[in-house]
Amino acid sequence: MNTLKTIATRALLISAGAIFYTNSAWALLPIQHWTEPSGAKVYLVESPVIPMVDVQIDFDAGSRRDPSGQSGLASAMAAMASKGVKAIGNDPALDENALGEAWADLGASFEAGADNDALHYSLRSLTDPPLLDKAARLAARQIGEPSFPADVWPRHRARWSASIKESLTRPSTLANHAFEAAVYGSHPYGVQTTADTLARINVPDMLAFHTQHISACRAKVSIVGAVSRAQAQTLVATLLSRLPAASGCAPLPPVGEIAALAAPAEQNIPFGSAQAHVLIGQPGFQRRDPDFLALLVGNHILGGGGFVSRLTNEVREKRGLSYSVYSYFASGLHAGAFTVGLQTRPDQAAQAVKVSRDVIARFVAEGPTEAELRAAKDNLIGGFALRIDSNKKLLGNVANIAWNDLPLDYLDQWSTKVEALTLADVRTAMAKKLQPERMVTVVVGGKP
Repeated sequence: MNTLKTIATRALLISAGAIFYTNSAWALLPIQHWTEPSGAKVYLVESPVIPMVDVQIDFDAGSRRDPSGQSGLASAMAAMASKGVKAIGNDPALDENALGEAWADLGASFEAGADNDALHYSLRSLTDPPLLDKAARLAARQIGEPSFPADVWPRHRARWSASIKESLTRPSTLANHAFEAAVYGSHPYGVQTTADTLARINVPDMLAFHTQHISACRAKVSIVGAVSRAQAQTLVATLLSRLPAASGCAPLPPVGEIAALAAPAEQNIPFGSAQAHVLIGQPGFQRRDPDFLALLVGNHILGGGGFVSRLTNEVREKRGLSYSVYSYFASGLHAGAFTVGLQTRPDQAAQAVKVSRDVIARFVAEGPTEAELRAAKDNLIGGFALRIDSNKKLLGNVANIAWNDLPLDYLDQWSTKVEALTLADVRTAMAKKLQPERMVTVVVGGKP
């Protein structure tokens, strides 16, 4: 192990010097794609600038797959991935401390997390062969052989439950919960993890969830770094080697789509806070929607462009109703919410809501001006390099392509397609997706 520490230290010093030199041609590097014999789908970008590799492995095991009454199961399983691995064959069991020491010795890192759609495992390692092999084998144990120690889960659950209860004392949490329930209805995107749902989750539930969802044939593996295709194939085979062999993958049950809002809805929730929290919105669109770029540009003009957006100009600059106001689309495998958010004095909340609604309605009806469209394009295209100026950022983009089945040349064509958008493209896309007359409005703050 001392030899490995020496190698890791030397390679990290090399990497520290190289990390400041960005590769301006990253957007032009091809994404290689293939399917492994195991069924895993692999997406690789060879980036030889520094001797490092970043890997993300995604499974259809996000919170949308949580069983009824057990919201938080996917996130719990991800959190417990670092708490220990089983003893298998000649490999001894490792607890959380032993795993932490092992990763520190390798100068590598491994993480797991879950969002609405996916459960992610992420590995970062130097590409020196002895280090990378050991890092991949250790990661494989955490992916395939987690121990989910029964004595650790109750303590973690207690801390998590306490954190949830504390968050319910904040107006922002109450606003988000009310907004998501109104926008998503009974869809899993709107189901909240609570102390009660966590109390229904036990280690056998994690084991069953892992068995059902985590298998090699279900994996989408994105890799960016100084590895060749042959090296990437070896790496993927090692990372997935501890998962059970399967002759095939039965399709997971479909998750229903989010229903469109039939009518507007308003909630005014009293809360003794200095600021009222305001959220306005509706279901949006799926990430793979062909209008994504037009909607990205449209939202940049409406409220996603910071201090140059229409909402900021009308709500903040002209009327001083809020320090900041924003809008965004949270697109995923399902129609994630379109959200406008701001904070204002409780006595100004009604005016801020009216102004915001008027801005949305006018923008949907009329679309942007030529000057707004030009400024948005310049800003987005000019900032594109910042989206891919590190291996980790590039990995996120590659994983996005993999998860949403986007074209392999998506990054290469991004700027060209944004530049080609017309006023009609943006206006039509926004008008198709947004219905200002049927949005949800939630205001938390003010007296009963």
